[in-house]
Amino acid sequence: MMLILIAIAAFAATLLGGWLALRFKDKLHLILGFSAGAVIGVAFFDLIPEAVDLGQQFYSTSAIAAFIATGFLTYLVLDRWVLLHHHDSDEHGHTAPRRGILGGSTLAVHSFLDGVAIGVGFQVSSAVGLIVAVAVLTHDFSDGINTVNVLLKHSKDSRMAFKWLMVDAVAPVAGITSTLFFALPEHLLGVILAVFAGFFLYIGASDLIPESHHAHPKFLTTLMTLLGAGVLFLVIRLAGL
Repeated sequence: MMLILIAIAAFAATLLGGWLALRFKDKLHLILGFSAGAVIGVAFFDLIPEAVDLGQQFYSTSAIAAFIATGFLTYLVLDRWVLLHHHDSDEHGHTAPRRGILGGSTLAVHSFLDGVAIGVGFQVSSAVGLIVAVAVLTHDFSDGINTVNVLLKHSKDSRMAFKWLMVDAVAPVAGITSTLFFALPEHLLGVILAVFAGFFLYIGASDLIPESHHAHPKFLTTLMTLLGAGVLFLVIRLAGL
């Protein structure tokens, strides 16, 4: 029963964040600034510490750092090479939507892993499961904002953004459900979290931050980026108490 309630809450939190992003898309540069800070904050304050905690009994610190770097560099390769020469293709409107889909997919997979983390936590104990759930719910809201922002930035299509928002909202529910059928090894979860921390660092630093500052007042967008990181830091710290 507890897992069902948490799954519903994760779905609702993601939708709420995405709805706000769609509702106030005329202020997209400010939301992008906040999202950049939130994405980087999730990587630094949540994903990396969790990867270290889960992986330190299996891997050295340098190995975990290498997994993070692998995620960062893999996303860079996907962004620059696999998606074709985007500066040329964007003139014809082909590559930008594909970049948005890549970003949306990454966020959805991360949300799925959030759900897996909740389920695995409850397999350990109810107390651990609840702590993980609180941490996940607090940034599912940001995940909804980030999913919509990434899609709107590249595709300019609200319907596509809403479709991927729904995927992202369902993803943690699917993650929680999946743990009823298998147990994910801790060493594998640590590696996956480290890789996705690298993904998020790339998305925030190389995509959202430059876009949020483009042709807009830098002081306010910088303030929003710092606010996004600060809010995630406080929420994650409080969730860990």
